[in-house]
Amino acid sequence: MASAESVAAVVSAGGAHVPELMDRVEARLRAVATSHGPVLGEQAEATIAAGGKRLRPLLVLVAAGPQPADDEALVRAGAAVELVHAASLVHDDVLDGAALRRGRPTVVAAAGRDMAIATGDLLFSRAFAELAGTGRADAVRVLSDAASALAAGELLQRADAWSADVSRERYLERCDLKTGRLFQAACALGALLGGGSVEALAAFGRRIGLAFQLLDDVLDVSGPAERTGKHRGTDLLDGTVTLPLILAREADPELAALDVRTVTTPAAAEAVCDKIAATGALERSREEALAMVADAKRQLPALPEAQQAALELVADGVVDRYS
Repeated sequence: MASAESVAAVVSAGGAHVPELMDRVEARLRAVATSHGPVLGEQAEATIAAGGKRLRPLLVLVAAGPQPADDEALVRAGAAVELVHAASLVHDDVLDGAALRRGRPTVVAAAGRDMAIATGDLLFSRAFAELAGTGRADAVRVLSDAASALAAGELLQRADAWSADVSRERYLERCDLKTGRLFQAACALGALLGGGSVEALAAFGRRIGLAFQLLDDVLDVSGPAERTGKHRGTDLLDGTVTLPLILAREADPELAALDVRTVTTPAAAEAVCDKIAATGALERSREEALAMVADAKRQLPALPEAQQAALELVADGVVDRYS
């Protein structure tokens, strides 16, 4: 996740309106989480409370520019993007049988599969209710496209589970669907509601979202657990083949012959992580992500100074997660 310091720098650079709007997004998220009774509300509230640094809603606000005309619509859009993100994580944890998320018990671990599915469904449905409240069908369409991409990316990941034949291109397609498209939607929503260049800012979001996922996959191999909130090699234990392993297999015949199904314990996963790191695959993956971030910053259109600075800080913050 982005560091607290990098997010604070973006909030500060984005203009005087951004901290107040972020507070309103947070309040709306809490209201949504507690609005459906104590049973679902408890799990939804815990999910929202564990939601990281709110990078996606922050992108909505910054992409809107320094003088947004309709701040209520922006707050709704920021909340909606975060709700889709939270819902997708809850559902991912169901599919993976994950015990921890950001160092805390997942909904599926704490309350069971049925409650986790219901919690994710609630968060998804409320996301679109938030956007519907703006009266902007075009905004609903942007988030709907991103949610559909998330589902397609998850299906692709399921299809590729445990596979020794996942190519770099297919991996990048999966990352784009599962992560890049929601970052894209966040920037597109901000530009749409703020009157900016939707196409250019959406492309920026998509590039840094892809870099974000690459570095997340690097962190899964490099750890440590106290930083990532999960054991090293969690992806391996889930059967998820990521870029570090794809690149490492090109350099190490032993890894090329590895059947990921045989990696069944945290200790075995850590041993494979050490072998991946020894090939230089982590550095190569990181370089690829850095190139994406540089490209995203280079292709930003001419923007007001504060907005330009804030968006560049978001891109730099993606990189800071690894350093």
